[in-house]
Amino acid sequence: MTELITIDDIRAAEAAIDGRLLRTPTMASPGLEAALGVPVTLKLELLQHTGCFKPRGVLNKIATLGAAERGRGVVTFSGGNHGIAVATTAKRLGIPATVVMPRHVPAASIDKVRAQGAHLILTEDVAEAYAVSQEEEAKGLAYLHPFNDPVVIAGQGTVGLEFITDAPDVTDILISIGGGALLSGSATAIKALRPEVRVWGVETVGAEAMTKALKAGRPVEMKPTSIATTLSPPAVSEITLTHVRALAEDVLLVEDADAVRGLLTLAEASKLWAEPAAGCLIPAARRVIERVGPDVRLGLVICGGNVSFADVTGWVARFDL
Repeated sequence: MTELITIDDIRAAEAAIDGRLLRTPTMASPGLEAALGVPVTLKLELLQHTGCFKPRGVLNKIATLGAAERGRGVVTFSGGNHGIAVATTAKRLGIPATVVMPRHVPAASIDKVRAQGAHLILTEDVAEAYAVSQEEEAKGLAYLHPFNDPVVIAGQGTVGLEFITDAPDVTDILISIGGGALLSGSATAIKALRPEVRVWGVETVGAEAMTKALKAGRPVEMKPTSIATTLSPPAVSEITLTHVRALAEDVLLVEDADAVRGLLTLAEASKLWAEPAAGCLIPAARRVIERVGPDVRLGLVICGGNVSFADVTGWVARFDL
C-alpha cells in the first residue's frame, strides 16, 4: 500500500530549503473578490525563483544526494517549469544537469533551460521525453522526478504549509494538478493544520491524467493535448493518485479556452502575469462557489507565470477571445 507523506516530512523539507528560496507572499485580491463575489486570497508562487513553485521540491531532493551523485549529475523530464527549476538549481549548486522536454513546450521555457547551461534534449512528445530521461538515468545520473517521489512531494508541500499559516481563515483552496505533487504535498500540510479546509484540484481538458486515474483506480497513460504544457505529464503516479484520492474534495476539469480567459482575468483583476496552469483556477473557482455557497473564502495557489506575450496573444487569437 502506498503511504501518505506527513506534516513532519513537510516541516523537514521546510528546514532543508530554508533561506534558499523565497517565502512567497500570501495576499488578498480585491480585484478577484469583485470579479467572483467572495473573498479571495492568493499564494503567489509565480514570484518564486524560476517563476514557479518547482524549486522547492528540487532543492529538497538534491539535499538528499551524496557527493558522488552530485558529481555525476542529475536528469529529469519536464513540460517546462520543472526543467527550468532543475537547470537553475543545478547551476547554482555546481551540478551537471540534463533536461529532456518535448519540443512543443513554450519557446521561453526552452530558452531558460539553455541559458542555465543544462544539457537539453528535445523530443517529439512528453512520453518520449520520459523514456529518453530514463535512458539518461541508466548512464548513472540521479533522477529528479517531478512528482513520483515523496521527497519532492514534501518539498512542494511547503507551499501549502506557508499558505495555511498565512491565511488561516480560508475555507477552500484550489490547486492545479499536473503530476499532482503540488496538491499532494500542500493538501497534506493544509489538512494537518486545518482539517476542515476543503482542497480542490484543477486540470485542463487534454491534460486530465489525474481525472482519468481517479476513474480507473490507477494511473492511466494518455497523450496530452492541452495548451497547459506544465500540467501535461503522460500519467500521474501511484503516490500522487493516493494523496489526491485521500485529501482532495474533487478534481475539476476546465477547457483550455476557459483557462486562457482565467489568465486574462488574473491579469486584469489582480495584475498578475500567470500561465494557463494558474488561469484554470478562475473558472474552477466559480464552480466551487456554486457547490459550496456564498460564504466561501477562497484560496488560490498561483503556481507559475512562465509564459510569453507571444504565447498569450496566440491563445487569445486561437480561441477568438
